[in-house]
Amino acid sequence: MLRAMTWNIRTGGRDSGGADRRDLLVRVVADERPDVLALQELRGFDSGDVLADFAGRVGMRPHLARSCFGQPVAVLLRPPLRALAATRVRRPFHHAAQRVTVATSAGPLTVLSVHLDPYRGLRRRVEAGWAAAALRRAPGELGLLAGDLNTLDPVADHTERIARLPAAYRRRHLRRDGRTVETRAVARLLAAGLVDLYAAAGAPDGGLTAPTRHGGGAEFSGMRLDYLLGTAALAGRVRGCRVLRGGEAEYASDHYPVVADLDLDPA
Repeated sequence: MLRAMTWNIRTGGRDSGGADRRDLLVRVVADERPDVLALQELRGFDSGDVLADFAGRVGMRPHLARSCFGQPVAVLLRPPLRALAATRVRRPFHHAAQRVTVATSAGPLTVLSVHLDPYRGLRRRVEAGWAAAALRRAPGELGLLAGDLNTLDPVADHTERIARLPAAYRRRHLRRDGRTVETRAVARLLAAGLVDLYAAAGAPDGGLTAPTRHGGGAEFSGMRLDYLLGTAALAGRVRGCRVLRGGEAEYASDHYPVVADLDLDPA
């Protein structure tokens, strides 16, 4: 069984003028022991030995994509998983996207860690198209898109959670008419054939991922923004999917991790 996890760790685990949360992050990851870990908001991880130190503490090997505008993202692998290929997706994402292909018992699995534009829905839709194309070009039928998509899903009714947001943040989730909820980025990924692994696993709740109880996040109102989306072949191998709540996950970031168990083994 292979465990995949995605997590926005908020500004590299350090708050401006505030706490250093990296020990909390390490403990949450170490307790969960994912085989594949997609991380977003890795501020400061692209300088010095920060990423290497973090990866070493959780027993994983890192592959980082630097950002031209925002914050880096990464995919980390736990041995014996090995990377067949690893590269930054060369599109001008607001943050970044990292693509890593690993060898599994069922063939190559391509993992994409992505963090879409936080401010503009139309831009997120464009970035979603780039992400879908990056998975289409990957070898084999197994693909996983993991990350903070900053987008509400096109299935649920979001009227109340949008109304609870301050006006400055409400605009991020509405289209230009000021009324229609902006869900086009996730809708585009689903239209491209990707499957919501949380729904595929029959998870019992709405999968809300932000904010945590004690990690901040005034721009959230109980929202699902973080996703694990897979190709149809991968969705058939999902054996469980959950939002990791409680304990130190309530303090480590303003987002909860999302975890899926997949019927795969390292090759």
